[in-house]
Amino acid sequence: MKTLIPYLTAFITGSVISVMVVFNTEFGRLTSSEVSLIANQIVGILVLSAIILALPHNRLVNPERKKAPWYLFFGGLFGVFIISANYVGVTKTGATIAMAGAVFGQSLVGLVMDLTGFMGVSRRKIRARRWAGLAVCFMGIVAMFSGGERTNPAYLAPSVAAGVLTMIQMVYNSRLSSYNGPFHAARVNVISGLFGALAYSFIFHSDTTITGFRALADVPVHLIVAGGLTACIVVVNTNIVIPKIPAVYSALLLSCGQIIAAVFFDLMLYAVFTPALLAGAVVIIAGILIGMEKDQSMGSSS
Repeated sequence: MKTLIPYLTAFITGSVISVMVVFNTEFGRLTSSEVSLIANQIVGILVLSAIILALPHNRLVNPERKKAPWYLFFGGLFGVFIISANYVGVTKTGATIAMAGAVFGQSLVGLVMDLTGFMGVSRRKIRARRWAGLAVCFMGIVAMFSGGERTNPAYLAPSVAAGVLTMIQMVYNSRLSSYNGPFHAARVNVISGLFGALAYSFIFHSDTTITGFRALADVPVHLIVAGGLTACIVVVNTNIVIPKIPAVYSALLLSCGQIIAAVFFDLMLYAVFTPALLAGAVVIIAGILIGMEKDQSMGSSS
């Protein structure tokens, strides 16, 4: 039973990712995607700092820290692009199609990581059915685009890119976690993310950022806090889980959780539900299940 906990955690974390994306998107609608991005990092810093200070003797929260390579302290910069890309995807296609694109991107890069040992992931022999599962997932995305109004395939590209970057960020952050622990690594992630978000927002989108901050007073407090809080849960969970299970399993379980939650949010929040979306979601989950076969390790890269 204990060995199943990391797999279950990965699935639940996938659902939380969808929750996080929807909260950030709704926050961005009321202000701007840049304000949502900045607030996300600030809330994350405050929440994680409070946990670290409140539990000084907890070995999970405050383990013995080792000196980490300097290049592992910039994981939050990925978030600048991920949140912006997710905002475009959800607003243009809806939560389910956006998450489907992200799922495809995560699954693809998870396969590549396991196959090549990219970023220090253990190399694994990838069986043919793993590629078949990815192909079935792609067919599910095609099914989603078979009807409806918000189905311009061009808008799928940002979601796929967000999925690729999300998986890379998770593995990147998990490397820092091996030196500093999951909570300290997560805090480093949001601190670097804040600097990146401020630079990106005020250099490239200063007008919309300033306008968005002016609208901040009318945004419900729970919406301001929710994005950063769920981001903390995602980052800490993935820091713990990613090193414990193969990258491709992480990607597939995260993906399954994202798709199921996204279908629910499309129905409940956006009143978007079509047979094409349901069929596509079912096909994608089938592809995930097809791909979940035990791999044989090819050794480990450090």
